[in-house]
Amino acid sequence: MPHGTPVKPLAGCRALPMPVTKAVIPAAGFGTRFLPATKSQPKEMLPVVDTPAIQYVVEECVESGITDILIVIGRGKQAIEEHFCRAPELEAQLEEKGQTELLHEIRTISDMASIQFVWQKQPDGLGDAVSYGQDFAGGDPFALLLGDTIISSNNPENPILRQMIEIFEARQASVVALEEVDPHKVSRYGIAGGDEEGEGILSLNQLIEKPSPGEAPSNLAIAARYVFQPEIFNYISMTPRGKNNEVQLTDAMVSLLQNHGMYGLRLSGKRHDIGNKLDFIKANVALGLQSTDISSELAAYLHKTVSEL
Repeated sequence: MPHGTPVKPLAGCRALPMPVTKAVIPAAGFGTRFLPATKSQPKEMLPVVDTPAIQYVVEECVESGITDILIVIGRGKQAIEEHFCRAPELEAQLEEKGQTELLHEIRTISDMASIQFVWQKQPDGLGDAVSYGQDFAGGDPFALLLGDTIISSNNPENPILRQMIEIFEARQASVVALEEVDPHKVSRYGIAGGDEEGEGILSLNQLIEKPSPGEAPSNLAIAARYVFQPEIFNYISMTPRGKNNEVQLTDAMVSLLQNHGMYGLRLSGKRHDIGNKLDFIKANVALGLQSTDISSELAAYLHKTVSEL
């Protein structure tokens, strides 16, 4: 079936407004840009200050009202499962030593959400990874958060994902987060075009995966956060292989946009892509400066280092 052809809703879809109560987090990639560190350690488990990157992503879900989460993992990613499981021996040791604050923090990791795991058979593109969430979604809308990207809101009390969920539930159409990027670097991203509706919301009319600067409809890049209607799974299943001979999520989103509409929300915050070395270091600096126990010393160190350059 060609792109743009209307498809029947997934079995189980309802005509009534549907709340968003589930989230899918793909975390199955090899992390080759961080070798050799990621040879045996998932990139999503690399610490940003003192917390694995993927824990920030799960916490964003919880702070946005979602506690039913599926993480898509692959070979060598068992550490992610272990991180979110209880650790009775460690807990007993902390309790014996009277380290109650740290004990509470460790227990919170495994208690904050109901987390399931599914194994992607082999890396085959983001679209393929998302398809593993179909049974979990069960015909309901869901949030999608990339496991190697931390997003902080300018208003910590109102996470970006929660803002996107509010737009979805008001308009019953898929929503993506958008970030302004250097126009000369649009070829690195999926780029969206659309009409401004106010309050940072755009009604989208165009999506292009990694366009040249001349092809790009804007400099608004899709920024690792999505809220999807369940119909996205239909379009993924019909999407042929695209760039890198992989199933590209953006290609499936083009068909979803044509038949169901889609909105974008400009980020009022900061995206930290820990999938590359420079941004990983920047993320540690930025979040370190927000950490009350080290912020003053870190700021002084940075000031001293920069002044000596």
